[in-house]
Amino acid sequence: MVRSWGRRRDVSADGPSGAAGRLADRRVAVRLTGVTRLFGEGPTAVRALDAVSVGIGSGTFTALMGPSGSGRSTFLHCAAGLDRPTSGEVRLGAQDLSALGETGLTRLRRTRVGFVFQAFHLLPSLTVEQNITLPLRLAGRTADAAWFDHIVSAVGLRERLARFPAQLSGSQQQRVAVARALVTRPEVIFADEPTGALDPETARNVLGLLRQAVTDLHQTVVMVTHDPAAAAHTDRVLFLSEGRLVDEMTAPGAGRVAALLSELRGTT
Repeated sequence: MVRSWGRRRDVSADGPSGAAGRLADRRVAVRLTGVTRLFGEGPTAVRALDAVSVGIGSGTFTALMGPSGSGRSTFLHCAAGLDRPTSGEVRLGAQDLSALGETGLTRLRRTRVGFVFQAFHLLPSLTVEQNITLPLRLAGRTADAAWFDHIVSAVGLRERLARFPAQLSGSQQQRVAVARALVTRPEVIFADEPTGALDPETARNVLGLLRQAVTDLHQTVVMVTHDPAAAAHTDRVLFLSEGRLVDEMTAPGAGRVAALLSELRGTT
């Protein structure tokens, strides 16, 4: 058990009536209940997640943090429907992801979830506008003109829609990736180290954009990060260690986050 900021408890041990249950009075965008993920079999199996239970409220910005090997990326992959847990339940809104086959999960990821990765994953032969609307084209849908104009203005790309990725800076390319994640009006945006390859100034701009997506566009963002300064942009930080959810922090500051991360690294 790690020392908690004012709580001294293991968050995972709370179960649905604890960390997840405290969000019952508001709409929950993502809920994990007793989620365990094993890699391998028998005595050599690696327990990447160990009975994790937590809820993430709609319209919030949440960071996932922990030492290397803590399970933060596995958490994100299970929550986003990119991986299936060995046991337990993952819900996106009211939808139990375990009830969906691969086709259903693919459709869910295209229409109800947005992704922002450390690598921009833009297609070099497509313009900015075409890259942004690509998820809609793959789903056989057309862009809502008003919403498209809204997000393009929000991310500051209106004057660059006809350009190609090679004509953009790193910050502008990540802005395209954020706009692409927003264009389908997803229930949740999952961001995996979105600032890991960016210089500090560009990273601040992208984090400000994700913050804006929550505050102004009422999106839900779940972000894996190793950077306390990035976590300081969020509403809540969930800390993992050895596959367990061991602590959380609301209204996080970079100094407090760094101190707890240092403590966690000292216990693993």
